[in-house]
Amino acid sequence: MSDPADHALEAVRPSKPEYGLDAPWLVRLLGGAGAGCFLLGVLIRLPESLFVLQLPLVLLQWAGLMGLGQAGLMFLSSSYGKLRARDRLIASISWRGDEQVLDVGCGRGLMLVAAARRLSTGRAVGIDNWRSDDLSDNWAEAAWDNARLEGVDDRIEIRDGDYRELPFEDASFDVVLASLAFYMLDNAGQRFSAMQELARVLKPGGVLLIMDIGLLSGHARLLREAGLTVKWEGFRGFMYPPTSVIRAVKGVAPSTT
Repeated sequence: MSDPADHALEAVRPSKPEYGLDAPWLVRLLGGAGAGCFLLGVLIRLPESLFVLQLPLVLLQWAGLMGLGQAGLMFLSSSYGKLRARDRLIASISWRGDEQVLDVGCGRGLMLVAAARRLSTGRAVGIDNWRSDDLSDNWAEAAWDNARLEGVDDRIEIRDGDYRELPFEDASFDVVLASLAFYMLDNAGQRFSAMQELARVLKPGGVLLIMDIGLLSGHARLLREAGLTVKWEGFRGFMYPPTSVIRAVKGVAPSTT
């Protein structure tokens, strides 16, 4: 007889890959505060004699709409934009199929699973410290679920770890990926350690692709100091906050095509 607990577990497993909501606390904050400000601005009624106070109420409504708008953009980014950007990034790599791939801050497996789909004899390794404020339901089993649903669970490995001190030998990986992994780092020292580690584990001739919030000029400078050749590849559409990509190659100049 099958265990009822097994049936219960299967019932809660997703039927299709789910890659989570980025910065869920911020989406909730913007949405909640925005809705509250807008409703206050609409519901508060002042006597005509206090018409000079109408302007603050109008501004309150606009502030509410801005908060709701930003929350909506972040939701769109998580549900559509990052999938589109992921596919474009993965397609930009010239795959052989035998690569050793590292996904730093793998979360629920957005990059990890997509890279594993390109492999035949290679292997993709994901590492994360599983911070729930970075990504909703951010835990290793969610990444495994997505890998199973995509049929690549036999090509991946998932580890707990800190990308400021990666548990891998020097020159271990042909491809290193990092998506929305570094924007929460608290200071320049942590960013320096992270970039040094990415450069260390990358093989000569290997490619590193970072997709994160902003221009990433600081990341690029640190990677150049670590001996990599870096190219900024522009912003990615449907991503909010605005997100761009840098490509770094160890030992040779990255292609401009």
